Amino acid sequence: MTELVIVVAGKNAESLKSTIYAEPGVYLVENPCPDKGQFSSLQVGLREVLNRGRDAAMVTLVDRPPARPATIAALLSRFLDVCLPRSWAVVPEYNSRHGHPIVIGREMIEAFLKAPASSTAREVEHSLQKLIDYFKVDDPAVVANINTPEEYEQLQR
Repeated sequence: MTELVIVVAGKNAESLKSTIYAEPGVYLVENPCPDKGQFSSLQVGLREVLNRGRDAAMVTLVDRPPARPATIAALLSRFLDVCLPRSWAVVPEYNSRHGHPIVIGREMIEAFLKAPASSTAREVEHSLQKLIDYFKVDDPAVVANINTPEEYEQLQR
């Protein structure tokens, strides 16, 4: 479904190399300043997207379970068929909650990259809501968040 996968890592980059490089089409980019927070990692990853000649990206977080393949296909289709050029992004929505992965075009990538380092992705997204297509999906994984070993164990069941 994707041409390449970019994983942004911080201080744990070295321990991830063997896993990441075992998969074809997966690349590791190290955030040189992970202490600046999650938004800095997003910016590092999006710079790499542009450096690799891409104009769009699907972005997800490490603490989210994967969305269903049908959900991913629907998000991509929505982005390609409906959003361009009217919207800058497609954000899945489940039970009135926004989730991940999001699909973003070059305009949204540029907005994230131009935002101050002290920003959050949510702040940038909310400032551009009129340019985002919030797309209803029937997949609770898009809003799930795994923060504890118990939540991870429950997901495995």
